Amino acid sequence: VNRLRALAACAGDDMDVNIEILIGQLISVDGAKLSKRAGNIIELKDLIEWLGVDALRYSLARYPNDSPIEIDPELLRAQTNDNPVFYVQYAHARSCSAARTADAQGVVRDPATFDASALNHPTEEELLSKLAQFPSIVGSAAKLRQPHRLARHLESIAAAYHAWYAAARIVPAPEHDGAKPEPQTVNYSRRWLNDATTQVLANGLGLLGVSAPEKM
Repeated sequence: VNRLRALAACAGDDMDVNIEILIGQLISVDGAKLSKRAGNIIELKDLIEWLGVDALRYSLARYPNDSPIEIDPELLRAQTNDNPVFYVQYAHARSCSAARTADAQGVVRDPATFDASALNHPTEEELLSKLAQFPSIVGSAAKLRQPHRLARHLESIAAAYHAWYAAARIVPAPEHDGAKPEPQTVNYSRRWLNDATTQVLANGLGLLGVSAPEKM
């Protein structure tokens, strides 16, 4: 770092104003550290072909720049909750699916039927809290040059959404005779919360250059 600062100073730059040096760490794949000397370098285009753009971009983004990056190819190719990029993308796809189901049953977004006080389930409070933190997380990630803050927060939003999805219904439960009851205020309000989650996840994934699929 000192050598780079000295070189920039010789070129007339002010070290304390317009020079910032970021050090990136080497990547290990499958536990093997990549090294030119060892002859086990993997080119980026090969990693993209192997793992896909989404998995690779997300993996590179979710680690701090000053820490070693470990890539587990088998994990990143698995469609399980242990795969962080799949976990976040699946939350987005699930929220889109929930919206389609709600549309089919008449639970649509309408400002006249929204009531924030109806969202009082513990899982809703957690999800609302995570969504509310999103703007500040994006701001700090940009200011500190630490995109991993955003990636990890998206994972916390996904976790909160999955927990909410399992505990709360957007559409009203059918009656014992199979009849479909009329949606209530809580159903309409949950539809808004569902779609807000969709938007925030799409925004966050977009900032990382990762796709937000509507179906998986």
